[in-house]
Amino acid sequence: MKRIFMLAVLGLALHPAQAATLRVHAGERIGAAVAQASPGDTVEIERGQYVENLRIDKPLTLLGLGRPTLSGGGQGDVIRVAAPDVRIEGLIVRDSGDDLAAQQAGIYIQPGSHRAVVRHCDFAHVLFGLWIEKSDQVTIEDNLITGMREKLSSQRGNGIELYNTEGASIERNHISFARDGIYVDVSHHARFVGNRIHDVRYGTHYMNSYHNLWEGNESFHNLGGLALMEVRDLVVRNNVAWGNAGHGIMLRTIQDSTIAGNVSAGNGVGLFVYDAEYVVLRGNLVIGNEVGVHLWAGSYNNEVDANDFIGNAEQVSYGATRDVHWGMREGNYWSNYLGWDGNADGYGDIPFEANELTDRLVSRYPFVKLLDSSPALQALGLAARQFPILRVATIIDAHPAMRPHHADWRMWLERSSR
Repeated sequence: MKRIFMLAVLGLALHPAQAATLRVHAGERIGAAVAQASPGDTVEIERGQYVENLRIDKPLTLLGLGRPTLSGGGQGDVIRVAAPDVRIEGLIVRDSGDDLAAQQAGIYIQPGSHRAVVRHCDFAHVLFGLWIEKSDQVTIEDNLITGMREKLSSQRGNGIELYNTEGASIERNHISFARDGIYVDVSHHARFVGNRIHDVRYGTHYMNSYHNLWEGNESFHNLGGLALMEVRDLVVRNNVAWGNAGHGIMLRTIQDSTIAGNVSAGNGVGLFVYDAEYVVLRGNLVIGNEVGVHLWAGSYNNEVDANDFIGNAEQVSYGATRDVHWGMREGNYWSNYLGWDGNADGYGDIPFEANELTDRLVSRYPFVKLLDSSPALQALGLAARQFPILRVATIIDAHPAMRPHHADWRMWLERSSR
């Protein structure tokens, strides 16, 4: 008998009760189905209009059928997730409260709600799209997030806010009319891939976050594109920042990171680099900006190679007391370089100096570019290098490339001039 009892217990352990599916019809209450459901169940919501504020305090799947609309009625969070392993898919989530101090959101994922998944949802007229706090391994993907566009930027919440998280995956979301598109604070080992962000303050705003990947995102028509501040061990590659009023890519107090293959076009400042050390900047296209690179505040010991700086009104704004050496391996391309390639090896025979007298003349008086490679400008440049009284600390590229590394640079120059 004892053996039979043990086998029965083992059978229950190996074959737990089947998860149930509950169906919510138009006119019914979603909250009632959530209260009735058991952990692991799925609540299917038929197409319709539902006005309620949900709290999910057990592992559940909330699945929209035909894209039902859930409105918070302008109060509180539309959905608050208060349990791990909650999945929300296929809903239109709208009309949160607008209390910034209470951090009211379309979906608020509160501390401890690990492994939450939100995908294929539309967020409309919400203060924060998603607020995610102290919850690890969260997946947010393929969502459309639109904030309260009638409010001033400072009165809006962020599209996606991550605070004190680990291992988040934020992919292929389309965000607009928030304060910042994606705000990241004290959140590590995360992936931000394929997001599209416009008409916000900063496309992304990073603070105190390490070991993250930002790849293949597009940030445009914002005050600033990517703002990466007080971070380290970050990989930023193959992103596009264009048409932003301020910076395209800001690197502020950043160490041990790689910034590669990005395009910064038609912004106020293409690359804003402040207090950056041991950073690799490789293969980026900085084109058609008012200022190509603004470099200052002790940004030394960086590897800057194989980048293209093309058609920026002012190529470099640099303020420091000593030279910085770039292009030590492959050389960067500078569209205002006035040197020559006598041995046809693809690299200039004299160094490019960003702040030398001739470059300042070309930046201030564009018609001087008509004298490109003329004996007069070359003689003036030589004189500036020979007489230190005419020289200031600058960026020096010892072997500047004679041709751009990016074959498609003309396309970006056309876009940046619109």
